[in-house]
Amino acid sequence: MSRARPGRPAPGPYAPPAARRELTVTSADGSRLHVEEHGRQDGPTVVLVHGWTCSTAFWAPVVRRLAGDHRVIVYDQRGHGRSPAPGPGGYSTGALADDLCAVLEAAGSRAVVAGHSMGGMTVMAAAGRPHLRERVAAALLCSTGSSRLLHESTVVPLRAGRLRHRVHRAVLGSSLPLGPVTPLGLRVLRHGTMGPAATREQVEACARIVHACPRKVRAAWAREVLAVLDLDAHLAALDLPVAVVVGEKDRLTPPVHARRLAGALPHCTGLTELPGVGHMTPVEAPGTIAGAVAALVRDHLAGGARPGAPSVESSAGPSGESSVELSVEKEMS
Repeated sequence: MSRARPGRPAPGPYAPPAARRELTVTSADGSRLHVEEHGRQDGPTVVLVHGWTCSTAFWAPVVRRLAGDHRVIVYDQRGHGRSPAPGPGGYSTGALADDLCAVLEAAGSRAVVAGHSMGGMTVMAAAGRPHLRERVAAALLCSTGSSRLLHESTVVPLRAGRLRHRVHRAVLGSSLPLGPVTPLGLRVLRHGTMGPAATREQVEACARIVHACPRKVRAAWAREVLAVLDLDAHLAALDLPVAVVVGEKDRLTPPVHARRLAGALPHCTGLTELPGVGHMTPVEAPGTIAGAVAALVRDHLAGGARPGAPSVESSAGPSGESSVELSVEKEMS
Protein backbone atom coordinates (compact mmCIF):
# COMPACT_ATOMS: atom_id res chain seq x y z
CA MET A 1 0.00 0.00 0.00
CA SER A 2 1.29 3.49 -0.82
CA ARG A 3 2.00 5.95 1.92
CA ALA A 4 0.13 9.25 2.23
CA ARG A 5 1.39 11.95 -0.08
CA PRO A 6 4.22 13.78 1.73
CA GLY A 7 5.67 17.19 1.23
CA ARG A 8 3.02 18.48 -1.15
CA PRO A 9 3.19 22.28 -1.53
CA ALA A 10 0.07 24.40 -1.31
CA PRO A 11 -1.86 24.91 -4.57
CA GLY A 12 0.05 27.01 -7.09
CA PRO A 13 2.66 26.70 -9.83
CA TYR A 14 4.83 24.43 -7.63
CA ALA A 15 2.02 22.09 -6.60
CA PRO A 16 2.24 18.66 -8.27
CA PRO A 17 -0.31 18.20 -11.05
CA ALA A 18 -2.64 15.22 -10.87
CA ALA A 19 -1.12 12.14 -12.47
CA ARG A 20 -2.90 10.49 -15.38
CA ARG A 21 -1.81 7.13 -13.99
CA GLU A 22 -0.10 5.92 -10.79
CA LEU A 23 1.83 2.64 -10.72
CA THR A 24 4.00 0.54 -8.46
CA VAL A 25 7.18 -0.87 -9.98
CA THR A 26 9.21 -3.56 -8.20
CA SER A 27 12.99 -3.33 -8.47
CA ALA A 28 15.56 -6.13 -8.54
CA ASP A 29 15.80 -6.51 -4.75
CA GLY A 30 12.04 -6.33 -4.21
CA SER A 31 11.93 -2.62 -3.35
CA ARG A 32 8.65 -1.08 -4.47
CA LEU A 33 8.73 2.28 -6.24
CA HIS A 34 5.88 4.75 -6.59
CA VAL A 35 5.64 5.86 -10.24
CA GLU A 36 3.46 8.53 -11.85
CA GLU A 37 2.65 9.11 -15.51
CA HIS A 38 1.64 12.56 -16.74
CA GLY A 39 0.91 14.21 -20.04
CA ARG A 40 0.12 12.72 -23.44
CA GLN A 41 -0.11 8.96 -23.60
CA ASP A 42 1.06 9.05 -27.24
CA GLY A 43 3.82 11.60 -26.69
CA PRO A 44 7.57 10.96 -26.60
CA THR A 45 8.59 9.55 -23.23
CA VAL A 46 10.56 11.52 -20.66
CA VAL A 47 11.69 10.05 -17.32
CA LEU A 48 12.55 12.50 -14.51
CA VAL A 49 14.65 11.30 -11.55
CA HIS A 50 14.72 13.43 -8.41
CA GLY A 51 17.53 13.89 -5.93
CA TRP A 52 18.35 13.33 -2.27
CA THR A 53 15.55 14.26 0.20
CA CYS A 54 13.12 15.10 -2.62
CA SER A 55 10.17 13.33 -4.30
CA THR A 56 8.06 13.40 -7.46
CA ALA A 57 6.62 16.69 -6.17
CA PHE A 58 10.00 18.33 -6.80
CA TRP A 59 9.53 18.06 -10.58
CA ALA A 60 6.08 19.71 -10.58
CA PRO A 61 6.95 22.92 -12.48
CA VAL A 62 8.92 20.94 -15.09
CA VAL A 63 6.15 18.36 -15.47
CA ARG A 64 3.64 21.15 -16.10
CA ARG A 65 5.78 22.53 -18.91
CA LEU A 66 6.43 19.18 -20.58
CA ALA A 67 3.05 17.46 -20.17
CA GLY A 68 1.37 19.19 -23.12
CA ASP A 69 3.60 17.48 -25.68
CA HIS A 70 5.28 14.61 -23.82
CA ARG A 71 4.53 11.48 -21.84
CA VAL A 72 6.25 12.32 -18.55
CA ILE A 73 7.16 9.64 -16.01
CA VAL A 74 8.37 10.52 -12.52
CA TYR A 75 9.10 8.19 -9.63
CA ASP A 76 10.00 8.38 -5.96
CA GLN A 77 13.49 7.12 -5.25
CA ARG A 78 13.54 4.34 -2.63
CA GLY A 79 12.77 5.72 0.81
CA HIS A 80 11.56 9.03 -0.60
CA GLY A 81 8.02 10.25 -1.17
CA ARG A 82 5.66 7.29 -1.47
CA SER A 83 8.35 4.64 -2.04
CA PRO A 84 9.07 2.65 1.15
CA ALA A 85 12.53 2.66 2.69
CA PRO A 86 14.74 -0.27 1.62
CA GLY A 87 16.00 -2.98 3.90
CA PRO A 88 19.62 -3.53 4.99
CA GLY A 89 22.02 -3.15 2.07
CA GLY A 90 19.44 -1.26 0.04
CA TYR A 91 21.33 2.05 0.00
CA SER A 92 23.84 1.99 -2.86
CA THR A 93 24.46 3.39 -6.32
CA GLY A 94 23.84 -0.10 -7.68
CA ALA A 95 20.37 -0.08 -6.12
CA LEU A 96 19.66 3.33 -7.64
CA ALA A 97 20.68 1.97 -11.05
CA ASP A 98 18.46 -1.11 -10.56
CA ASP A 99 15.51 1.13 -9.77
CA LEU A 100 16.00 3.29 -12.85
CA CYS A 101 16.29 0.18 -15.04
CA ALA A 102 13.05 -1.17 -13.58
CA VAL A 103 11.23 2.10 -14.31
CA LEU A 104 12.65 2.22 -17.85
CA GLU A 105 11.44 -1.35 -18.43
CA ALA A 106 8.00 -0.40 -17.15
CA ALA A 107 7.92 2.68 -19.41
CA GLY A 108 8.09 0.37 -22.42
CA SER A 109 9.51 2.90 -24.88
CA ARG A 110 12.74 4.71 -25.56
CA ALA A 111 13.05 7.83 -23.48
CA VAL A 112 15.02 10.90 -22.60
CA VAL A 113 16.07 10.76 -18.94
CA ALA A 114 16.76 13.78 -16.74
CA GLY A 115 18.36 13.36 -13.33
CA HIS A 116 18.78 16.06 -10.69
CA SER A 117 21.51 15.72 -8.02
CA MET A 118 21.26 12.12 -6.74
CA GLY A 119 19.02 11.51 -9.75
CA GLY A 120 21.93 12.43 -11.99
CA MET A 121 24.12 10.06 -9.99
CA THR A 122 21.48 7.41 -10.64
CA VAL A 123 21.88 7.89 -14.39
CA MET A 124 25.68 7.71 -14.08
CA ALA A 125 25.45 4.57 -11.93
CA ALA A 126 23.40 2.87 -14.66
CA ALA A 127 25.92 3.73 -17.40
CA GLY A 128 26.82 0.73 -19.51
CA ARG A 129 23.82 -1.34 -18.46
CA PRO A 130 21.78 -2.89 -21.30
CA HIS A 131 18.61 -1.14 -20.12
CA LEU A 132 20.21 2.27 -20.48
CA ARG A 133 21.81 1.50 -23.85
CA GLU A 134 18.57 0.09 -25.28
CA ARG A 135 15.99 2.38 -23.75
CA VAL A 136 17.59 5.83 -23.29
CA ALA A 137 18.14 8.07 -26.29
CA ALA A 138 19.73 10.97 -24.40
CA ALA A 139 20.12 12.29 -20.86
CA LEU A 140 20.23 15.55 -18.92
CA LEU A 141 22.39 15.80 -15.80
CA CYS A 142 21.28 18.67 -13.55
CA SER A 143 23.20 19.96 -10.54
CA THR A 144 25.13 16.79 -9.90
CA GLY A 145 28.59 15.29 -9.58
CA SER A 146 30.37 11.97 -9.87
CA SER A 147 32.78 12.14 -6.89
CA ARG A 148 34.37 14.38 -4.20
CA LEU A 149 31.00 15.78 -3.10
CA LEU A 150 32.01 16.62 0.46
CA HIS A 151 35.42 17.93 -0.56
CA GLU A 152 34.04 20.48 -3.00
CA SER A 153 30.72 21.44 -1.40
CA THR A 154 30.66 25.02 -0.10
CA VAL A 155 27.54 24.80 2.08
CA VAL A 156 29.63 25.43 5.19
CA PRO A 157 31.58 28.69 4.82
CA LEU A 158 35.00 27.29 5.73
CA ARG A 159 38.24 27.13 3.79
CA ALA A 160 38.66 23.96 1.76
CA GLY A 161 40.38 21.21 3.73
CA ARG A 162 39.87 18.38 6.18
CA LEU A 163 37.91 20.48 8.67
CA ARG A 164 35.34 21.55 6.08
CA HIS A 165 35.08 17.96 4.85
CA ARG A 166 34.42 16.68 8.38
CA VAL A 167 31.82 19.37 9.05
CA HIS A 168 30.01 18.65 5.78
CA ARG A 169 30.00 14.94 6.57
CA ALA A 170 28.53 15.58 10.03
CA VAL A 171 25.90 18.06 8.84
CA LEU A 172 24.68 16.22 5.74
CA GLY A 173 24.78 12.82 7.46
CA SER A 174 22.87 13.95 10.55
CA SER A 175 19.71 12.03 11.41
CA LEU A 176 18.34 14.83 13.60
CA PRO A 177 14.73 15.70 12.72
CA LEU A 178 14.28 18.87 10.66
CA GLY A 179 10.95 19.56 12.29
CA PRO A 180 8.26 21.84 10.85
CA VAL A 181 9.08 24.45 8.23
CA THR A 182 9.94 27.65 10.09
CA PRO A 183 11.42 31.02 9.05
CA LEU A 184 14.80 29.80 10.34
CA GLY A 185 14.44 26.55 8.40
CA LEU A 186 13.67 28.49 5.24
CA ARG A 187 16.80 30.63 5.68
CA VAL A 188 18.96 27.56 6.22
CA LEU A 189 17.52 25.80 3.18
CA ARG A 190 17.93 28.87 0.99
CA HIS A 191 21.57 29.23 2.02
CA GLY A 192 22.44 25.59 1.46
CA THR A 193 20.49 24.76 -1.67
CA MET A 194 19.15 27.80 -3.51
CA GLY A 195 20.45 30.89 -5.27
CA PRO A 196 19.84 34.55 -4.44
CA ALA A 197 17.21 34.85 -7.18
CA ALA A 198 14.97 32.14 -5.68
CA THR A 199 11.53 33.41 -4.70
CA ARG A 200 9.95 32.79 -1.32
CA GLU A 201 7.38 30.56 -3.01
CA GLN A 202 10.15 28.42 -4.51
CA VAL A 203 11.98 28.17 -1.18
CA GLU A 204 8.80 27.20 0.66
CA ALA A 205 7.93 24.54 -1.92
CA CYS A 206 11.39 22.97 -1.62
CA ALA A 207 11.36 23.18 2.17
CA ARG A 208 8.09 21.25 2.45
CA ILE A 209 9.44 18.50 0.21
CA VAL A 210 12.84 18.24 1.93
CA HIS A 211 11.39 18.36 5.45
CA ALA A 212 9.02 15.50 4.55
CA CYS A 213 11.90 13.11 3.81
CA PRO A 214 12.25 10.57 6.67
CA ARG A 215 15.31 11.51 8.72
CA LYS A 216 16.73 7.98 8.80
CA VAL A 217 16.44 7.73 5.02
CA ARG A 218 18.06 11.14 4.64
CA ALA A 219 20.99 10.14 6.86
CA ALA A 220 21.43 6.69 5.30
CA TRP A 221 21.77 8.06 1.77
CA ALA A 222 24.17 10.77 2.94
CA ARG A 223 26.42 8.43 4.90
CA GLU A 224 26.36 5.30 2.75
CA VAL A 225 26.33 6.83 -0.72
CA LEU A 226 26.91 10.57 -1.01
CA ALA A 227 29.82 10.76 1.43
CA VAL A 228 31.74 8.04 -0.41
CA LEU A 229 30.49 8.56 -3.95
CA ASP A 230 32.89 7.70 -6.75
CA LEU A 231 31.30 7.22 -10.16
CA ASP A 232 34.16 8.64 -12.20
CA ALA A 233 34.86 5.27 -13.81
CA HIS A 234 31.26 5.09 -15.05
CA LEU A 235 31.43 8.23 -17.16
CA ALA A 236 33.19 6.65 -20.13
CA ALA A 237 30.34 4.12 -20.39
CA LEU A 238 27.70 6.87 -20.54
CA ASP A 239 28.13 6.92 -24.30
CA LEU A 240 24.92 8.63 -25.33
CA PRO A 241 24.13 12.32 -25.88
CA VAL A 242 24.24 14.04 -22.48
CA ALA A 243 23.56 17.69 -21.67
CA VAL A 244 24.83 19.16 -18.39
CA VAL A 245 23.19 22.03 -16.45
CA VAL A 246 24.30 23.63 -13.18
CA GLY A 247 23.43 26.72 -11.19
CA GLU A 248 26.24 29.23 -10.88
CA LYS A 249 25.47 29.60 -7.14
CA ASP A 250 25.15 25.87 -6.42
CA ARG A 251 26.80 25.15 -3.06
CA LEU A 252 25.99 21.44 -2.83
CA THR A 253 27.42 20.47 -6.22
CA PRO A 254 29.33 23.56 -7.39
CA PRO A 255 30.01 24.17 -11.09
CA VAL A 256 33.41 22.46 -10.84
CA HIS A 257 31.50 19.15 -10.90
CA ALA A 258 29.56 20.04 -14.03
CA ARG A 259 32.71 21.17 -15.83
CA ARG A 260 34.44 17.92 -14.93
CA LEU A 261 31.46 15.92 -16.19
CA ALA A 262 31.36 17.85 -19.45
CA GLY A 263 35.04 17.13 -20.00
CA ALA A 264 34.78 13.42 -19.22
CA LEU A 265 31.55 12.41 -20.98
CA PRO A 266 32.05 10.80 -24.40
CA HIS A 267 29.18 12.73 -26.02
CA CYS A 268 28.43 15.89 -24.05
CA THR A 269 26.05 18.05 -26.07
CA GLY A 270 26.72 21.16 -23.98
CA LEU A 271 27.28 22.66 -20.54
CA THR A 272 24.92 25.38 -19.29
CA GLU A 273 25.71 27.44 -16.18
CA LEU A 274 22.70 29.41 -14.93
CA PRO A 275 23.53 32.81 -13.37
CA GLY A 276 22.09 33.40 -9.89
CA VAL A 277 20.67 29.87 -9.63
CA GLY A 278 21.50 27.44 -6.84
CA HIS A 279 21.24 23.67 -6.51
CA MET A 280 17.48 23.31 -7.01
CA THR A 281 17.54 24.00 -10.76
CA PRO A 282 14.22 22.28 -11.69
CA VAL A 283 12.40 24.56 -9.22
CA GLU A 284 14.51 27.70 -9.62
CA ALA A 285 14.70 27.56 -13.42
CA PRO A 286 11.97 25.14 -14.57
CA GLY A 287 11.61 26.72 -18.00
CA THR A 288 15.29 26.23 -18.75
CA ILE A 289 15.28 22.62 -17.53
CA ALA A 290 12.09 21.76 -19.42
CA GLY A 291 13.51 23.41 -22.52
CA ALA A 292 16.72 21.37 -22.25
CA VAL A 293 14.72 18.14 -21.94
CA ALA A 294 12.48 19.07 -24.89
CA ALA A 295 15.55 19.86 -27.00
CA LEU A 296 17.03 16.42 -26.28
CA VAL A 297 13.72 14.83 -27.26
CA ARG A 298 13.62 16.84 -30.49
CA ASP A 299 17.22 16.07 -31.41
CA HIS A 300 17.62 12.47 -30.27
CA LEU A 301 14.21 10.80 -29.81
CA ALA A 302 12.72 10.85 -33.28
CA GLY A 303 9.32 9.16 -33.33
CA GLY A 304 9.12 8.77 -29.53
CA ALA A 305 7.99 5.19 -28.89
CA ARG A 306 10.11 2.21 -29.91
CA PRO A 307 8.29 -0.04 -32.44
CA GLY A 308 6.89 -3.14 -30.81
CA ALA A 309 7.52 -1.89 -27.27
CA PRO A 310 5.25 -3.24 -24.53
CA SER A 311 2.76 -0.79 -23.07
CA VAL A 312 3.16 0.53 -19.56
CA GLU A 313 0.31 -1.68 -18.37
CA SER A 314 2.20 -4.86 -19.26
CA SER A 315 4.19 -6.61 -16.54
CA ALA A 316 6.00 -8.74 -19.11
CA GLY A 317 9.46 -7.77 -20.24
CA PRO A 318 12.89 -9.11 -21.15
CA SER A 319 14.85 -10.83 -18.44
CA GLY A 320 17.67 -8.83 -16.96
CA GLU A 321 19.00 -7.18 -13.83
CA SER A 322 15.64 -5.79 -12.70
CA SER A 323 12.33 -7.55 -12.39
CA VAL A 324 9.21 -5.49 -12.90
CA GLU A 325 5.87 -5.87 -11.22
CA LEU A 326 3.23 -3.30 -12.07
CA SER A 327 0.01 -2.63 -10.25
CA VAL A 328 -2.27 0.19 -11.33
CA GLU A 329 -3.16 2.15 -8.19
CA LYS A 330 -5.15 4.92 -9.81
CA GLU A 331 -6.12 5.90 -13.33
CA MET A 332 -7.31 9.37 -14.12
CA SER A 333 -9.86 9.95 -16.83
